[in-house]
Amino acid sequence: MHAEHPMLGAVLYLMYVDLRSVMQMLSSKGVVCATPVEAEWGISTSLRLPSGGEIGLYQPAHPTMTGARSP
Repeated sequence: MHAEHPMLGAVLYLMYVDLRSVMQMLSSKGVVCATPVEAEWGISTSLRLPSGGEIGLYQPAHPTMTGARSP
């Protein structure tokens, strides 16, 4: 429930080109990220929000995204 409305559970990841740089910037501001997990599809971590929930941060490594271009 949120604001008296039922909410679906979801997993949200923000995508970055250089996740380690983002983690360093966040750390300099006092934000603690989980230990990064590396897999063949990319690198991911998460951080806790003030609400107590967590949000994911992700750097893709699979060919579909590494070859993608920004508009």
